[in-house]
Amino acid sequence: MKTYARVQRFLLATSALAVGVLFFQTKNDAVANCPKCTATSATTGPYAPSPKSGFAGTRWALSFAGGWIGICPGKDGKLNASMLWIGGNPFPVNAIERGGKLIITREHKEKRRTVIETITGTRNGDTATFTQTWASEGRETRKPNKFTGKLIAPLPPRPDLSRLVFGEPIKLLSEGDNSLESNWIPMNRRAFNGWTLKNGVLDNNVIGPDRKRKHGTNLRTKATNFTDFLLSTEVNMASSGNSGIYLRGIYEIQMEDSFDAPLGNLHMGALYGRITPSTKAELPAGKWQKVQIILIDRHVSVTLNGIKIIDNQPILGITGGALSSNEFQPGPLYLQGDHTNVSYRNMTLTPIIGKK
Repeated sequence: MKTYARVQRFLLATSALAVGVLFFQTKNDAVANCPKCTATSATTGPYAPSPKSGFAGTRWALSFAGGWIGICPGKDGKLNASMLWIGGNPFPVNAIERGGKLIITREHKEKRRTVIETITGTRNGDTATFTQTWASEGRETRKPNKFTGKLIAPLPPRPDLSRLVFGEPIKLLSEGDNSLESNWIPMNRRAFNGWTLKNGVLDNNVIGPDRKRKHGTNLRTKATNFTDFLLSTEVNMASSGNSGIYLRGIYEIQMEDSFDAPLGNLHMGALYGRITPSTKAELPAGKWQKVQIILIDRHVSVTLNGIKIIDNQPILGITGGALSSNEFQPGPLYLQGDHTNVSYRNMTLTPIIGKK
């Protein structure tokens, strides 16, 4: 864990010269979900077999948590590429393929100079090696960084939700619960912990005893073996509140007070930065809202207050804040608690154990 923490600190320090670079935000699904890469045809997009060479039409899980690259074929031999770099959401990058190598460039403003970041990738089958460099006026500004990537397999066919077989429900929050430690673990024991559980209501309060707002800790389940499942819960958002439910610790369904906001992939019920709900269904802050999520075969469905807002849509990759870049391993459920106050209750996870 110490080594992992050092790697994360290095990546955070070297990947962005300003907070706005690391957490670049866009409300355009086409950045994370290029039309050619989200087509549901068996011969195009994420459902198609991966090309055996080159980078066009591929997606990569990087060797650090929260790292992802997606490359779609563009016009005139150009590429439509986007990246996820630890936090935030996928953002567009300039990319070309030359001599069998992927070359990604990003421009940063650092004090009075412009720094060009270049990521060069070389593919070897299902793996790739990447070298990251920074230069200004032809001079290196920091030492190169190296990391690797693993090719993400094409998506399986869209599942038939009517054929799912469910196992025994697992109660994570229920009326009468008062022991937070029974099912939940704070993820950062050094951070302020505002989570409490009383009579089945899980509250996160980021206002400390000194009445100052704190940067709180996220909370995860003790169980880390969840795969595909149906999750039902209720959430109560504070005014301007922001939280999230991370499925298997890698896919965030956004929980937010966005009642007065337009539709977007950063608002209530969205797969954060990737999938925009089809309609608005959230209630004002201070009201309990019902949330139902189905995760199966890298497809997600979200029903909010009885209205289906994401219908069995393909997931092209992890979201910012993911605990791992590996989409093929079990993981915990985790709740975002480092932003604002939020409350959850009546949370049940029902494993999907097969199909009829």
